[in-house]
Amino acid sequence: MRVLGFMSGTSLDAVDMAVLETDGEAIMAFGPAGERKLSDSTRALVLEATAAAKTWARGTPAPPVFTAAAEAVADEHFEAAHAFLAANALAWPDLDLIGFHGQTVLHERPVPGRVGRTVQLGDGQRLATRAGVPVAFDFRTADVAAGGEGAPLAPVYHAARAVKSGLEAPVAVLNLGGVANITLISEDGALTAFDTGPANGMIDLLVQARTAERFDRDGRLAMAGRVDPAALERLLAHPYFALPGPKSLDRYDFSLGPVEALSLADAAATLTAFTAETVALGVRACPQAPRAVIACGGGRHNPALVREIEARLDAPVMSADDLGWRGDSIEAEAFAYLAARTVRGLPISFPGTTRAPAPMTGGRVARP
Repeated sequence: MRVLGFMSGTSLDAVDMAVLETDGEAIMAFGPAGERKLSDSTRALVLEATAAAKTWARGTPAPPVFTAAAEAVADEHFEAAHAFLAANALAWPDLDLIGFHGQTVLHERPVPGRVGRTVQLGDGQRLATRAGVPVAFDFRTADVAAGGEGAPLAPVYHAARAVKSGLEAPVAVLNLGGVANITLISEDGALTAFDTGPANGMIDLLVQARTAERFDRDGRLAMAGRVDPAALERLLAHPYFALPGPKSLDRYDFSLGPVEALSLADAAATLTAFTAETVALGVRACPQAPRAVIACGGGRHNPALVREIEARLDAPVMSADDLGWRGDSIEAEAFAYLAARTVRGLPISFPGTTRAPAPMTGGRVARP
């Protein structure tokens, strides 16, 4: 199958796109990949939906803005892909399937006596109708309803990608998005995965709150600042880090309070060290020590963050690009792969990755 995968992360920066030829097990070929920046209007609508989600009481109707945002997200993805396909001499009929993650506006992990909640806004039927191509979407809800974390979902693709590259296990794939998550592929092929902590998300929120920028470009702020030990200790005292995996996070689970009194540079340095320290805690919690850690996602472009992570790990940290992977497109590729698995009824989440009770299929399929 030729599948177009989409990913729009919690940084609300861009729609990532990648074409994969796959049956949901093997990866046969890689098609084009690219991105289009999220429009200001859709970004504003998603931020409004995110704010509404924070006060949405369980058992009450969904905030009305969810519907408008879901339609806008679907339209944004359609327009992004329409231009992307044309630029790569492709058209909608060339695709067999679309994998559409949607935009996360809420993620609450399960706690004893209460299942989690997760919301990815995106009107899958609207996109399928406009594109004339089946759309696999809503990948997380079934896992959460069964008591799982609903995240991370990319590990089964990380494993397929590692096999395609002939990597020797145990090996870890570290995704540095708004939240950081790690996948360990053990020597026997078993998967262990969980969110380690914030990655770019808190740094982005800090920069957006204090400047006109959206992120710490090239880690310049962090490099100019000094880590505040007391603030770092307060951040690391969060109870999340005492929990065993699998476990998952929302971008907004942590407060900027501990760095509020610091200068911008010192706050950025402290949050960067916080991310690096929690990645190191995550690697040490893996059942096997990885031979290498493969970094993907936007955070790998931040030299200050990569340097801090490297200083804390025994294993070498390699950029995904050094292996010939498309480091900015791994998650879009993953949702193309998960879409293929969804239409074939193959599991996309596992006890070792989301704490699902058993390997679980997931996702729904909307047809034109």
